[in-house]
Amino acid sequence: MSPSMQVTTLLRDSRALAALAVPLVLTQLAQVALTTTDTVMMGMLGTADLAAGGLAVVVFNQLRTMGVGLVTSVGNGIAAASARAEAAGSVGPSAGDQEVRTIVRAGLAVATLAGLAGAVLMLLIGQALTWLGQDADVVGRARTMLLALAPSLLPCLWFQAVRQFTVGMRRPQALLRITVVSVAVNAALDWGLIHGTWVLPELGLPGVGVATTLVYFLSFLALYAAARRDPVLGPHLSLDIARADRAGAVRIVRLGVPIAATYGSEAGFFSVTALMAGSFGSAALAAHTAVNQLVYIVFQVAVGLSHAASVNVSRELALGRADTALRIKNTALACAGAVMAGVAVVYVTLPGLVLAPFFGTGGARDAEAVSIATHLLLVVMVLQFFDCAQNIGVGLLRGLDDTGSGFRITLVGYWAVGLPAAWILGFAARLHTLGIWLGLLTGLATTAVLLLRRYGTSLHAKAGAPQARAA
Repeated sequence: MSPSMQVTTLLRDSRALAALAVPLVLTQLAQVALTTTDTVMMGMLGTADLAAGGLAVVVFNQLRTMGVGLVTSVGNGIAAASARAEAAGSVGPSAGDQEVRTIVRAGLAVATLAGLAGAVLMLLIGQALTWLGQDADVVGRARTMLLALAPSLLPCLWFQAVRQFTVGMRRPQALLRITVVSVAVNAALDWGLIHGTWVLPELGLPGVGVATTLVYFLSFLALYAAARRDPVLGPHLSLDIARADRAGAVRIVRLGVPIAATYGSEAGFFSVTALMAGSFGSAALAAHTAVNQLVYIVFQVAVGLSHAASVNVSRELALGRADTALRIKNTALACAGAVMAGVAVVYVTLPGLVLAPFFGTGGARDAEAVSIATHLLLVVMVLQFFDCAQNIGVGLLRGLDDTGSGFRITLVGYWAVGLPAAWILGFAARLHTLGIWLGLLTGLATTAVLLLRRYGTSLHAKAGAPQARAA
């Protein structure tokens, strides 16, 4: 293929990916504004509350992320079923329509069970924090935050199940509108419940958790209502989880457990490093929390690209177009790299402005925490490239229904390479929090390389299998 044809193909593939990825990326960025608002509000209460709230959010994100992973395959299953129905040229109700309804109902059933189990685990983990070397005052504050956050897991996972349904059907537009509105509602509830404004009680730090629970519940109701009104989505959506197909739920769990384990492996990797940073004091933990939130914001670009690429791979393979599925990887990585380069320029030129929302300005700033966070931004400039690449790699493998490989690779990259590197650089080399983040960088880079290599190998094997059978 000539260079001009390659450029033309890349632009065409980019437009196809962007059609689904852009609304997902914007939705992810709007959604992360929820947690960013929470972090800023906690920072306004002081360093101790920021450290405690950050510790509670680490636990919450660990369980929420694993729950989201459990229902993520819903989108891939629906994309493949929808593509098969279109390829068959069906008009009106079809076997493909019935398959979509079965997947949706089973996904909601799995989300319900995962939300209940996660809420119980969150409370149990809160009781165990004192055994993990954290400051006693920070632990006490974190427990009250966890108590307020625990109920939010159920509506959060319901929302995610319906979200995957809309993405699989390639109609995610309502997601962005709902998430943008939820940001404003969350900010108002955060302020009101922290300070006791209007008719709301003054709850302090736990008010952030209560606000999060209310916002997740309202967001789910809004998304469900929007999907029910949609002429394409509405006929497939039902909350009657008692009628969920057991085989469908088992398939979602079978595919979802490795995804949840993969997401959990990554979240756990960051959770353990947060505990390691906390051992260096509240300033180190506050700096880690602020920078981790910045990484989380940028990471949403990769999440949107990963979901779009994953669904498109499932769709292309269902239509027998393996060559297009291979190009999706290059397109997603190129888009992610361009965004990460722009963000890196902001980090290196405007570190004070980037960190100001978390630490304030002037005499109110914690100078030690700001100094630590400023140095961490230099590591994050490089880390975010690999963080995005590894998430896209996980999504690509999910598009092949290869969810087990992602988990095995993250075990190697995060835990066999990254965590030992973080300990050696942070404690043995006495680089403290900076060394921990260098370890994070090492683990993410290793994981990204292994995941992308696995995708290429698996896709070539899938593409060659039909040819081998024909021969």
